[in-house]
Amino acid sequence: MSTTEAHSQGGSAGRADVVSFTQMKDGTREDYDLLEGLELEYNGRVCDRIIDALRKLDEGLAGYRISRLGHSLQSASRAEADGADIDMIVGALIHDIGDELAPDNHSQLAAAMIRPYVRAEVTWVVEMHGMFQLYYYGHFRGLDRNARDAYKDHPWYQSCADFCERWDQASFDPDYPTQPLEHFEPMLREVFGRKPWDPARGCL
Repeated sequence: MSTTEAHSQGGSAGRADVVSFTQMKDGTREDYDLLEGLELEYNGRVCDRIIDALRKLDEGLAGYRISRLGHSLQSASRAEADGADIDMIVGALIHDIGDELAPDNHSQLAAAMIRPYVRAEVTWVVEMHGMFQLYYYGHFRGLDRNARDAYKDHPWYQSCADFCERWDQASFDPDYPTQPLEHFEPMLREVFGRKPWDPARGCL
């Protein structure tokens, strides 16, 4: 019997690479030391999974003149061309990454992903961009296009409004000179390779 077969049939007892417990309250220090090492290794590959998720956007929602991946890449390309910093460029790149799994709150999913690694402004902009985008089409769907006005006095209101105007709503042009995903990979690896929740970065 293979190791995989033994594990699937409950044969993991006594193995050095799995914990001893079936309830977390029964775990030992050795169990949690083992899990910490495995989690650190797994977490170190988070950027690979993000890149894979971005690639999947190429197969997503139809009807636009470019794919969701094309839109994401174009948004990031416009941000870079405008001189945005790496945090905001990566925010522009992943802002719609939740479309597949969280179509009704994709902004919040993307914000949760990036929150531990960037300054609070970027997280707020990514989280709020869905509401701010209503300005361009909400009135056609019976929604309040001016819902963003509730945040007029927020210090990052203009940052989000500019994000939407200059990069998000404008990035459906098949003729715009858009950088490929490979161009942004070093930025993704830098941002998602940072120490999470670094107080010096002002994460929320």
